[in-house]
Amino acid sequence: MFQLWRPRNGATCDGMSRRDFLKVGALGMSGLMLPDLLRARAAQRATGQSTKNTSVVWLWLGGGPTHVETFDPKMTAPAEYRSTVGAVKTNVPGVEIGGVFPKMARIADKMAFVRSFAHGNSGHGGGTHWVMTGYDYPPADNNQPPIKPGFGSILARHRGPNNARTGLPTYVRLSGTYGDGAAWLGPAYSPFDSAGNARNNMNLQVTLDRLTDRRSLLQNFDQMDRHLDRTGLLTALDSIEGQAFDLILSRAREVFDVGREDPRTRDRYGPGLGEQLLLARRLCEAGVGFVTMHFGGWDMHGSIANGMKGLGPQVDNAVAAFVEDTVNRGLNDDILLVITGEFGRTPRINGSAGRDHWAPLSTLALAGGGLKMGQVVGESTAKAEVPKSTPITPQNLMATVFHVLGIPMDLQYKDPTGRPVPMLDSANPIAELV
Repeated sequence: MFQLWRPRNGATCDGMSRRDFLKVGALGMSGLMLPDLLRARAAQRATGQSTKNTSVVWLWLGGGPTHVETFDPKMTAPAEYRSTVGAVKTNVPGVEIGGVFPKMARIADKMAFVRSFAHGNSGHGGGTHWVMTGYDYPPADNNQPPIKPGFGSILARHRGPNNARTGLPTYVRLSGTYGDGAAWLGPAYSPFDSAGNARNNMNLQVTLDRLTDRRSLLQNFDQMDRHLDRTGLLTALDSIEGQAFDLILSRAREVFDVGREDPRTRDRYGPGLGEQLLLARRLCEAGVGFVTMHFGGWDMHGSIANGMKGLGPQVDNAVAAFVEDTVNRGLNDDILLVITGEFGRTPRINGSAGRDHWAPLSTLALAGGGLKMGQVVGESTAKAEVPKSTPITPQNLMATVFHVLGIPMDLQYKDPTGRPVPMLDSANPIAELV
């Protein structure tokens, strides 16, 4: 197993311990392995079944990003409510967003900003579970494990855990978020996970910080090649198992090497979050269907202006680069970028010059996916307290993601008791986007 570990970026006020990780290898540490999955996909192709090849990149702003200073600045509200970092006019007439996002403002015609996204759980765990899975689960605030599968795991179950053409996994986690796992769907549908039947003991580890050192990452793949050749292991594998190793050791090396990109492209994306979004784009191009990443530090109970000035420009540059890049490559109909977090922040600035938890109005922006861009969806009240228009819920977001990915709205799977469970309640996609 080849694992990438990354310490979480920023801490939340309740001390939730997240260790973000990406495991690179084959699929399913227990149960179905990559060779088995390739056989299954070959059988699926033989029956004429096909799946949609669209992708979602899920950018999680962990901690609860303020909806006011991001995408609903309310500059006509009283001073204690309006954005502490001002606002910037976008290239969509009449639309402003937070003042630390000038690059996103210039490509706002390729984005949609939802100003009526809301739910009812202002706890870090509970809010995260609700947005990440579409379902409320209050015990999540007491560190109980998730009871519903994340969107990526549902896609892996629907499409199969690996791409039939490239062998790369359907679902990749670049950095972890509570609720992004498979829950009762089972480990075969967890994010990009383990090795193959013949190499369960392959366990190379490197920190995600070293992902920026592309040479170290590629050396680990090279060492895997040499070890397999030296032990003669490949001669003991059947053709499908050999194919599995070839796919992982050759295609993964290529896809994960962002050094193959034009230096000018890498410069536009920048380091850190930018490089993760660049990697996400490469993964989607290679057939990965769902990529999650966690960019934390948004639990700004105090000094929110300073916090936004620190984190906002990083998001601004990386997201603008990603959106422009996908458009230039003709991928904007095929890749949906979702930017959200567990909740918004209180409309009124508190005594510490920050904002506290506030789920009644939350943060959401999208780009691409063949959806209708260049608009604001929904409306909040004058002080950004609650939706003025019909609330858009996590279920509506879930249905929108299903729409983009080609997942049937009435999809059901049997839980461990054998009971059919709908993946989605009777919610509709966000009407203005589809």
